[in-house]
Amino acid sequence: MHWLGRYRLLILASICVFWTGLIFLGHFFSATPFLSVPWRGEQSFEDLLRREGRKTPAPNDFVFLGIDQSTLQLPPLTPEEIANNRAFQLMTDRPFPWSREVWALLLDRLFAAGARLVVFDLISSPANDGDPAFHAALDRYHDKVVLGANFDMQNADQPQEVTPNNTLIPPPQLLDDRVGFANFWADPIDGKVRAVAFRVTDRQLAGLPPHPSEEIYESLSARALTKIGHGSDVPNDFRGHMIRFTALDAFEPRPLYEVFDPKFWHANYADGAFFKDKIVMVGPSAQILHDFVDTPMSPTTSGPALHLQAMAGALGREFLRPTPREVGLALVGAAGLIAWLLIVFLRRPLLCLGALVVITSAYLGTARLFYDKSGLLILTVPVLSALLLSGVFSLGFEYALERLEKLRTRRTLERYVSKNLVAEVLENPDSYYSSLRGARVPVTILFSDLIGFTTLAERADPEALVAQLNEYLTRMTSVVFSNGGTLDKFIGDAIMAVWGNVRSFGMAQDAKNCARAALGMRRELRQLNEQWRGEGRMGLGMGIGINQGEVIVGNIGSHERMDPTVIGDSVNLASRLEGLTRIYGVDILIGATAAELVRDEFHLRSVARVQVKGKTKPVDVFTFIGARNEDVDPELLKWLDSYEEGLEKFRARDFTESKILFSRFLEFYPDDLLAKMYLDRALEYEQQPPDEAWDAVEVFKKK
Repeated sequence: MHWLGRYRLLILASICVFWTGLIFLGHFFSATPFLSVPWRGEQSFEDLLRREGRKTPAPNDFVFLGIDQSTLQLPPLTPEEIANNRAFQLMTDRPFPWSREVWALLLDRLFAAGARLVVFDLISSPANDGDPAFHAALDRYHDKVVLGANFDMQNADQPQEVTPNNTLIPPPQLLDDRVGFANFWADPIDGKVRAVAFRVTDRQLAGLPPHPSEEIYESLSARALTKIGHGSDVPNDFRGHMIRFTALDAFEPRPLYEVFDPKFWHANYADGAFFKDKIVMVGPSAQILHDFVDTPMSPTTSGPALHLQAMAGALGREFLRPTPREVGLALVGAAGLIAWLLIVFLRRPLLCLGALVVITSAYLGTARLFYDKSGLLILTVPVLSALLLSGVFSLGFEYALERLEKLRTRRTLERYVSKNLVAEVLENPDSYYSSLRGARVPVTILFSDLIGFTTLAERADPEALVAQLNEYLTRMTSVVFSNGGTLDKFIGDAIMAVWGNVRSFGMAQDAKNCARAALGMRRELRQLNEQWRGEGRMGLGMGIGINQGEVIVGNIGSHERMDPTVIGDSVNLASRLEGLTRIYGVDILIGATAAELVRDEFHLRSVARVQVKGKTKPVDVFTFIGARNEDVDPELLKWLDSYEEGLEKFRARDFTESKILFSRFLEFYPDDLLAKMYLDRALEYEQQPPDEAWDAVEVFKKK
């Protein structure tokens, strides 16, 4: 624990370096599934920005005519409607794909209405009986129409070109300004389309290095933008460009068949006025045609709508930029450094945690601001991962270190201060310190002292003596602690313990706990004496004084050294009772107040009525025979009745009767010192009675 504290800063730095380094590896240098978690998390966060952040405004001159389910099935038409409508004749003649004469009719109708451009997101590869009509229309509207082509990437080494057939567009079709590829290349990890390639080369598609002889192909959206005079807005490179998407409902498809239906042409399109100067995208929108791609906005984004989004992004220069690699590295490193600085200098866990939350929130807000205002996808998940992982694990280390320090402090304090006092100080410092200002509290006090220790100290080896004393004190204090007592102090070989000063269980329960401790100390000393005598060492006796009463609890001492203790007459009486154990030849003396509180659970024996030094009123004192739930000699309890009756007679000045009762008790317990003492006094007072003022009180002038 000591070395953890000494190397705290280094350990915190190591934690931050570890997590920062792991994020470096995971995001910038590794493709393994586990270490690439921050990279995938960053993609998810960027997708969230795309969905929740600012969108590209949808141009109001973009129209999507969709080949939807209603167009594929056509609503019920009368024979007259079909007979009078060439397009409907072709659309009902066979299932989709229809004769391409339909597209020729569509071009004539749209351009007659004033359309600016028509883009077909359709592949017109196989020959079709309507090709001549469509070819003628493509020639008529050469500068106003774009057709789709496709690269079949199943064989990556040699992509297959799927282009309009030779009848429609003479080869090489992909170099014709009316043809653009319709491919979108998805992210290989999750299959989502996030970027648009406006130009590619044949060598690029084949995975070959650039060469002056390479052919450049343009996308459907690039061809369309060039046709409407915005070729300069198309990025002049061969890489994918992330676009800021439009809203999901920006390019809702309009049923294609409505353009050929006179009712809808009039009602929905104002007899064609709606299409004036419009850029019209024609393509599939029905689920059955499977022209859908997965984007961050939706897993069912139609291909034609995505082409319109690409055009809108290029027109508005709404491209997204990733954070430069060097800047990303610096941000991740800075995050780890900030986490280290927070933990090192704030030193308050809640404040550090709050700071981490504030920094995280501010960074997320900044990321959103950069996205909305400039299109910069500022690196976020790896940066915040480095910050939070470094910060949280550093806080965890600080917490563990603090717990270890508290444990070390507790164990150190418990070597000098009572365990329950240490617990109260560490767990409830405010209430404990307020109590130390001084308060009157009813408590039970125990004093114990060794008998014969002074004699032993004069001739024993100092080292052996200290070891024996420590063994004794260890056993005794363990009994005090196990019975809920507070070790107030050691006074040489004496012990002062208190119940009810730190945490009280009620006056009666505190007194009973103290009584149990006294009996436990009696048992422990017997065991120690057996052990010591077996080792050839001298056994020792012990005196215990117990008293209950109101005392002052407080921090007593000087500014240099304070002692949390108890003071008052009740404390002094407990100390005096401990001294009187030598006079009466018992090991435990308990005051009358405490005796009344414990009488229901302990067998008591009356000892004397005494007036100790410093007191004006006498008190009855008792000793313990044992607890009522323990095995106590029933014969002793039986004959103690004779002893107690004899003591009553003695105090009532009936010395003859008391003599008889004490003698009867001594017949069975001839070594009982108390009975002998009272028998001798009864015999003395029988011959020479005390004066009339005698009240059986023994007055002690010395401590």
